Amino acid sequence: MLRKMRISCILLLLLVVNKPMLSQDAEDQATQIQIWTEYMTPGTMHEMIAKSVGDWKTISRFWMDPAGEPMESEGTGKTEMLLGGRYQKSTHNSTMMGMPTEGIFLMGFDNATQEFTAVWIDNIGTGTAIAKGKYDESTNSISLNGTMVDPMTKQEINFREVYKFLDNDHHLLEMYVMFNGQEFKSMEIEFFRQ
Repeated sequence: MLRKMRISCILLLLLVVNKPMLSQDAEDQATQIQIWTEYMTPGTMHEMIAKSVGDWKTISRFWMDPAGEPMESEGTGKTEMLLGGRYQKSTHNSTMMGMPTEGIFLMGFDNATQEFTAVWIDNIGTGTAIAKGKYDESTNSISLNGTMVDPMTKQEINFREVYKFLDNDHHLLEMYVMFNGQEFKSMEIEFFRQ
């Protein structure tokens, strides 16, 4: 029953999105339905990020200057899967310079492009950081490259993130930005499962 509903939904979607399909033969339609089914079905990468579901203790470290000492704060995080296991949502709460901070991290794996897309928003700004990248099986990590706006210069800057799955109960997120033409680590968050 559920499979018939799914196929009906796919057909309806295809009819709305792709009206020329009406003139195609049944074999072409079956191929398109198969492609959409594969595109919409969570796979091994979705299962991998679903292992992070749960509550986490965090230790965040921020470097304002590559030569300086980091600011450090403890916090909490909660990770859940959305939309039938297709996307991961993590909420983060901690402090920065004595101010309570909240952040939301959304990540998904696109079956068509075979890459991850991540979005970060928080209450210490009004911008959105967006990154894309691949999973590296040899290091058990996701490497993401993205852009965000530097509020001081109002210019878009590049950043790099590496999300390392150290084990099922310990993860590490590192963020790197450019400073005077050199890349340096500006942030890291350690996650410990509670």
